[in-house]
Amino acid sequence: MEFEEKAKIRMEHWIRHGRSHLEEYRGFSRDLEAAGKSASAQAVSQMAEYTQKGLASLENALAVLSS
Repeated sequence: MEFEEKAKIRMEHWIRHGRSHLEEYRGFSRDLEAAGKSASAQAVSQMAEYTQKGLASLENALAVLSS
């Protein structure tokens, strides 16, 4: 398998894995908010935002590699 194909597989894996974490962060942030832990909820929500931006970067890298 060539390097480019390995790179695509790796990035696709990271994207799937990252999306899973993103959903976990969002859900946990809601749970924290419901438990009255607003400051912690906000911090985890911020982590979700960072993860979403990171995923967008990976998706862009994959698109460029695939073109």
